[in-house]
Parts: sequence; C-alpha cells; structure tokens
Amino acid sequence: MLMKCLELGDKCAKYPVIQGGMGVGVSLSQLAGAVAHAGGVGVISSAQIGFDEPDFKTNTREANIRALTRHIKNALAMKREGLVGVNVMVALKDYREHVRTAAQAGADIIISGAGLPVDLPELVAGTGTKIAPIVSSVKAVKVILSMWERKYKRTADMVVIEGPEAGGHLGFSREDIESGIRERFDDEIRGIIECVKGYAERFGVHIPVIAAGGIFNGDDVRHALSLGADGVQAATRFVATKECDASDAYKQAYIDASADDITIIKSPVGMPGRALNNSFIRRTKDNPERITECFGCLAHCNPSQVPYCITKALINAVRGDIENGLIFCGSNVSRIDRIITVDELIGELIV
Repeated sequence: MLMKCLELGDKCAKYPVIQGGMGVGVSLSQLAGAVAHAGGVGVISSAQIGFDEPDFKTNTREANIRALTRHIKNALAMKREGLVGVNVMVALKDYREHVRTAAQAGADIIISGAGLPVDLPELVAGTGTKIAPIVSSVKAVKVILSMWERKYKRTADMVVIEGPEAGGHLGFSREDIESGIRERFDDEIRGIIECVKGYAERFGVHIPVIAAGGIFNGDDVRHALSLGADGVQAATRFVATKECDASDAYKQAYIDASADDITIIKSPVGMPGRALNNSFIRRTKDNPERITECFGCLAHCNPSQVPYCITKALINAVRGDIENGLIFCGSNVSRIDRIITVDELIGELIV
C-alpha cells in the first residue's frame, strides 16, 4: 500500500495512522510515545489523567493538569518520526484548561470531540499546536468549520470522521446504530470529505481527513483511502499491544471477548457508547450505584441522576478490576486474539 506521510503544516508523521485517545488511563505516554516513535500519531487521553497521582481524590483538577503535562513531555521525548497528540473531550468540566495545558506542554495536535469544539482555535492561539475536530456528520463539520472561519478566520489542521463502529462514546443515536447506519456511512464520509475540501480551497491549504471506527487491518485502511480519506485512526487494536498503558487484565478482556459480549450503553456522559457487557454493565442497568464522591469530570453531570460514576468505573477497569468497571471497545474487539507490539500493528495497517 502506498501511504503518504501525514502533513499538518510544519509538522509531519511518517505514516497517516493515528492511535485514538482512550481514557481513563488506557492511552497515556507509554502507548502514545511508542506510536510516535514508530512513525504514527500517538494520542494521550486527558480524561482524568491524574488518576494515579497521590492527591487525585483531594486535588483532582491540579492532579490532572500535573499528570497531563508530565505525560505529554514523556511522549514527546520518545517520538522519532511521528507526532504526539492529546484527545480532550468537550464534555469535560475542565475542557478549556486541559486544552491550554496540552498546547503549552508542546502537544503537536489536539483532537477534540464528545461535543462541538467551537472555541478550540482560541484556546491554542499563540502556540504551534494543531487542532482537529472529531465529527460524525456533514452537519457537524459544517457547524464547526463555518464558526471557526467566521469567528477566528482560520480552519482545521485535520478532521477526524468517527463512524458508528467505533468504541467508547458515539456521535449517533442508539436507533441509528441499531438500524444499520454503518451500511450507509460511506456516503456520509464522502460528503464530509467534500465539505472539508471546500474550506481547504478557501484557505489555500490541504486539510487531511482521517477515517475512524472499525479500522482493524489493511483491508479497512484500503477501503478508507478508496473513499478519499488521507489516513485512519484506530483505537481498539492498540489496546492489545505490549505498550498499551492499561492493565494486563484489561487487555485480556479484549482477547477473551466474543461478538456477543459487545453492547451499546447509555453513558453518564449522555451519549451512547459501545462497551463489553460485563457484570458491571448488567448490574447497573437496573440497579444504579449510589455515588458517594464526585470527581467533577463532566460539565453536565448530576450524580443523583446517573447510574454510576463514570470516573470510578473507568479507573476500576484500567487497573484490572474488570468485573466492576466500564470497558469501552470497538465493534471488532472479538477479532483480537493476541498481544502484539505497536511496531507490528502499524506494520499490519500500512501494508
């Protein structure tokens, strides 16, 4: 396969392969740094990134900022022919602070979804950090790019299209997912690419468009490129790598998963999400947990109205308590049967 390097203005990655951001704690500097070293774009998730800091429970905001800076610096020190990015969810309570911290720490690019990142250009102003929104529809990309053009006189450095087969939070309704939207999504990808081209022409730049969701092997990459995408983003497959920051038990849950173990949940974030249907999901479906402490992770979360604390559930999982935690996954998780290295995985995706 002839894959061009990923050029983002004055920044470049040898391969247009992006490792998707996964929180809490699944994609930190160990994984992101390894991907950036191998020539791809390694992405750190900022979501509750300070969970391992000694003062996380008592000083959550500062612990997250401190850990975010440290992980970015560590990953940048590891990169060779790739780039280091940070995924910051718009839904986070401290979204603006996380973006500013990532840019000041020297992140090559910030990728932002789980909401519309309408003020992202303002937050990176004066830095060399590139910006990329995550979208799932032509409507969403038009709203974001038209606002950036009107308010900031600039456009995106890259656009990530996240399809319905992705893991974690999804930009689709449960009805759309269950009605077979994935069979029709190729047309949406083509439409988004055409829309982005219009903005690129007006600004006299090339805006790479990245296809995400359900990317498992070279065949999926070839299909994405045939639609006009410039590269791909994969997340689920990077969990089953030696360098992934998650616990061995978390990785083993992926290896053991069957297609029947995958379910669509309603996340406390307020969006549908794809996850493994473990005992935690089954237990909290009809019996919400009593939340005794709040970590202030989401801008819009009422602890008395959600079935569980998503921070606690994600931390439990990444640490290895998989039956008492939330394990997000993509639609192809059941196809994973072994642990490989990041180098091996990128080699599979680019041939």
